[in-house]
Amino acid sequence: MDNCIFCEIISGKIPSSKVYEDDNVLAVLDIKPTNLGHTLVFPKTHVKNIEEASEEMLAQLMVVVKKVGKSLKENLPAESYNVCENNDEVAGQIIAHLHFHVVPRHRDDGIRMWPQRSYVGDEAKEVLKKIKIN
Repeated sequence: MDNCIFCEIISGKIPSSKVYEDDNVLAVLDIKPTNLGHTLVFPKTHVKNIEEASEEMLAQLMVVVKKVGKSLKENLPAESYNVCENNDEVAGQIIAHLHFHVVPRHRDDGIRMWPQRSYVGDEAKEVLKKIKIN
């Protein structure tokens, strides 16, 4: 894909710090890490988001996400890690190539995830009617 930084990393046009590579998946250190060891896992085939990915591709990616997470815990060491996929621009996806962030976490690292709220009245029932998959 033209002008896709991940495709350029895959082709070797842009250097990267490879954490893992196989025929279908590449994992590299994020150049702007949230914590040291923050790794990006992405398919070598260009797909924009999770809906465009086949189930087989997603399974391959998750196997690598698991390997990366285990390595972070055993070798940094990290106490835990977050796995995140920002799906499309409004959700924070900056590069339109499917990728998962594997972010090592440490107690008191100051990183806060999403704020939480509560459903009010019948909101949960109304939302469930709209999104329930039969």
